[in-house]
Amino acid sequence: MSHIHNTAATRVVSVLSIAGSDSGGGAGIQADLKTFAALGVHGLTAIAALTAQTSRGVHAVHLPPVEFLREQILCLLEDFDVRAVKIGMLADAARIRCVSEALALHPAIPVVLDPVMVASSGARLLAEEAIEALRDELLPRAHVLTPNLPEAEVLVGRALTDAEAVAAAAADLLALGPSWVLMKGGHLNEGAQVCDRLYGGSGLRVWTQPRLDLQPHGTGCTLSSAIAALLACGIDVPQAVEGAVGYVRRALSGAYRPGLGALSVLDHQGASAQYRREHESRGAEPDPTDH
Repeated sequence: MSHIHNTAATRVVSVLSIAGSDSGGGAGIQADLKTFAALGVHGLTAIAALTAQTSRGVHAVHLPPVEFLREQILCLLEDFDVRAVKIGMLADAARIRCVSEALALHPAIPVVLDPVMVASSGARLLAEEAIEALRDELLPRAHVLTPNLPEAEVLVGRALTDAEAVAAAAADLLALGPSWVLMKGGHLNEGAQVCDRLYGGSGLRVWTQPRLDLQPHGTGCTLSSAIAALLACGIDVPQAVEGAVGYVRRALSGAYRPGLGALSVLDHQGASAQYRREHESRGAEPDPTDH
């Protein structure tokens, strides 16, 4: 066994997920690690919350001490070559402030913020009083913000019923500090299609795909962690979102129901193998941004 240590120049590319654990394996930290592995980066985790969760719902939530969350983040950032951070479930204002303070020591690392508020089963995952802290402490730090429709409505304080309202909300969110806002379209009624809209930079970019007849679990976690993984590889935001949307699309095509409930989880193994087979058949190296 080799005892040669890495230097700062020889460490592998790593991505840190600060989020909650989903004991059912479909979302949260578990989905993030599967995504990081599929896209070829080393995954790190700082666990902000633990859920007793199944395909039928969230049964209990346990919050580790804030000091322990801070220690997880700081020791990982000191040791590993962290090229991007994904933030998911933080549960309350104390953990939001803890994460904000820890990341303030590393301002150059891009942050992908998935403002997790409610689980797929409907269970609330963010305390009501934490909304203001999320808006004030973490939105200004986000490089990419990835709200779904209900989360965006909470952040801007009004209902969003059509594409024009979504665009106006994105403008309001950009004014709060994020460089880019990806408004996920799964909850917006646009008929048989789903449109994900990226605002920021030089204008609007839209990705459209057919709406699937299933109850997916972990799509938002997977999308945000895929964006973070691709940013860590040096890909710019529009291309990273393009690649992440494609990855989620492939994983959804093989979604399956692992428990007794109605929720379907993403097929990360199949999604990774699919693009590798496609590239190998063309004699090219796998490119996680190709979909």
